[in-house]
Amino acid sequence: MPEGGGRIFLSPPWCGDGERRSVLDALESGYIAPCGPSVDEFERSLSALSGVGAAALSSGTAALDLAADILGIGPGDRVVCSDLTFIASIAPAVRRGAVPVFVDSDPETGLISIPLLEKALSRGRVKCVIATGLYGRCCDCDSIEALCARYGAKYVADDAEAVGARWKGRPAGSAGDIAVFSFNGNKIATCGGGGALLSRDPEIVRRARWLSQQARENAAWYEHARLGYNYRLGNIPAAIGVAQLAALGEIVRRKKAVWSAYREALPDLEPFPLQDGCEPTRWLSVFLFRDRAARDAAAERCAADGVETRPVWKPMHLQPVFAGAEVLGGAVSEDLFARGLCLPSGAGLSQEDLSRIVRAVRGGN
Repeated sequence: MPEGGGRIFLSPPWCGDGERRSVLDALESGYIAPCGPSVDEFERSLSALSGVGAAALSSGTAALDLAADILGIGPGDRVVCSDLTFIASIAPAVRRGAVPVFVDSDPETGLISIPLLEKALSRGRVKCVIATGLYGRCCDCDSIEALCARYGAKYVADDAEAVGARWKGRPAGSAGDIAVFSFNGNKIATCGGGGALLSRDPEIVRRARWLSQQARENAAWYEHARLGYNYRLGNIPAAIGVAQLAALGEIVRRKKAVWSAYREALPDLEPFPLQDGCEPTRWLSVFLFRDRAARDAAAERCAADGVETRPVWKPMHLQPVFAGAEVLGGAVSEDLFARGLCLPSGAGLSQEDLSRIVRAVRGGN
């Protein structure tokens, strides 16, 4: 065991009596399968949070796959995506034969560059834009929506990491033709594993629910006019999600307190960029070191003391699977990847935990 004590994880879930009571209620309801009152309540909670309709699904990746299906993304379609993101943002589209086009981050925001996005859209017909809100931040959805409308592209807001954040008062999940959330075990709110597809269009939400349940037709037997998916969220994980969303305000408050503690204790580190107009949740506390060597040294010290950290996402254009893909820019996302480190950001971190993390990052000073 490390000298400082037990392992400190990057972003463990924060749960309490509310989750236990909610799961017990779900068990006592008799609904275990992918239907039941907790699923309905979870969707109502998501709609209250985002202001739009929601379909509860098994993962954020499932939501992105359904978005690709519903929007008709297929072979040869050009799909523009944030370069700095998790591979699930673009993978469902590429599996369907789409051609990825990656757009660099803006140095002032860390998120997709609006000028470069416009350049990508102006080069030729683009089927869809997938823009990712990173680490508890929202993209400039107003500008992206305006550009997509001008160039005739659909817009998927990948808000998997942005649950609870806002852009100029607009809640995450409310932008685009479709938005997606993730409730994976390390997210700011979790179902243990889960996701959601959100949209202002009720027909899109209805279709997502239908497709997620094997596209079963309205008949007494199992009738199928097309192929669907097994993507619906179960009642038990939905019950966890209901309690997590009820506690989201407290979780965000604690996450922000963690970030503020790091900011005070590590003044020499540059915080990950934050654009004016964004109200972040600080899902993960992310800081930039002077260079890659300094970042790696800090990560190694943390690992030696049982403190889990993670580099900023590796840009998609650097991933071997996308070798040769079109990319606009790339230097900013490469720099953020080289210098950026995500520090432990659990809502349950104690002062002792934070002191230990800071000592490991500093090198014992």
